[in-house]
Amino acid sequence: MISATGRALDRDIFRLAVPALGTLAADPLVSLIDTAFVGQLGSTALGGLGVATAVFSIAFFMFNFLAYGTTPLVAGAVARGDSAEAGRIAGAALVLGLMLGVGLTVLLETAAEPLLRLMGADSELLSSAAVYLRIRAIGMPALLLATVAHGVFRGHQDTRTPLWVVIGISGANLVLDPILIFGLDWGLAGAAWATMLAQWIGAAIFLVLFARRREQLALQWAWPKREALGPLVGAGRALVIRSGALLTAFTLATAVATRQGEEVVAAHQVAVQLWIFLALVVDALAIAAQALVGLHLQSRHDLAREYSRRLLTWGLVSGFALLAVMAAGRSFLPGVFSNDPGVVLQVEAVYPFIVLMQPLNAIVFVWDGIAIGASRFAFLAGSTVSAATVTAVILAVVQLRTWGLPGVWWALVAMMAVRFGTLAWWHVTGPLSSGAGPSPGFPAAG
Repeated sequence: MISATGRALDRDIFRLAVPALGTLAADPLVSLIDTAFVGQLGSTALGGLGVATAVFSIAFFMFNFLAYGTTPLVAGAVARGDSAEAGRIAGAALVLGLMLGVGLTVLLETAAEPLLRLMGADSELLSSAAVYLRIRAIGMPALLLATVAHGVFRGHQDTRTPLWVVIGISGANLVLDPILIFGLDWGLAGAAWATMLAQWIGAAIFLVLFARRREQLALQWAWPKREALGPLVGAGRALVIRSGALLTAFTLATAVATRQGEEVVAAHQVAVQLWIFLALVVDALAIAAQALVGLHLQSRHDLAREYSRRLLTWGLVSGFALLAVMAAGRSFLPGVFSNDPGVVLQVEAVYPFIVLMQPLNAIVFVWDGIAIGASRFAFLAGSTVSAATVTAVILAVVQLRTWGLPGVWWALVAMMAVRFGTLAWWHVTGPLSSGAGPSPGFPAAG
């Protein structure tokens, strides 16, 4: 039986997590639909999508600190009653996001083919992947601005507003995909145009919302000063290392799969999209953890600890629920994303990994959100680098021994297992352990 206190904690958790679930699930759901549409074009198009998406993801996720760093910093300022500081952090992050987005667009436009060759794309995959990547790159400023916007609203304990924006983005993409891919016969390029245009629609909506709520959010649209950028850059430095380590691991996995042939990398693309979709479903709880732990750790250490325990419990429940759902879909899901028998066979070979990893993934993702909410950015950087190093070593062996796609996925299992171990150690010994006292504040990267 759940106590009254437990029910109150759950209400706060799900008040943030349910809208965040819609927000997080919408984008990977669109990616899954993109994958399903492109899969009907053949293994070459699907393989090109996989390689180009991997490169684009590197460029994007290296800067997801703009959301992860902004959320606890804004939440901490709100908890202290310092609305001006919250506004300065938000304004600095938004301007920084736009600047970085423009720089990434230039980089991806000029270096698309060398980056794809580095990923192992051969001449057959290269041309289609380069077209897709260059079109998607046009939307990078919009994507980073929207990423910051999510962090700002979450810091203000508002996950509903981003949800409505993402629904609009997803709706635009779902309408444009079949029209551009099949109706205009643009193929893979049509998928890229649909996603890029939808991202700019989302950015425009966020800008309108910020203009209307400028006083409410105390938003300061100005060139970011050092005092506003300092906490964000401190958090960002460590989170870039963390994100870079994760992306290195997934990029190496894609590179090893790419070198094993079109069918293998196409199947890996399907498996990764399923994995990411499920990961971000659970990440809704991690978003709630970032906001709630960030809000309460300074003033109500005991309450932050109780929220963490409840979040971990719900994470484990969610993980086993996803395991059951994915196990039930084993007979038909692989065939949804490709009409190529060879690709379907390869997806079926790694499908058990996707199913059985769900409880492990769920706990790791929630713990990650708790640590971000506690602003333990440097710990996350170091522990993730350790996990990625283990994965890289295993992938090197997989490449040498030609263990195929299952070998690639064993390496990803190892990464999640190492992350589980390090996060469990931190939780038992760190600031949210039962013996820890009140937190003195939010270190920028500690």
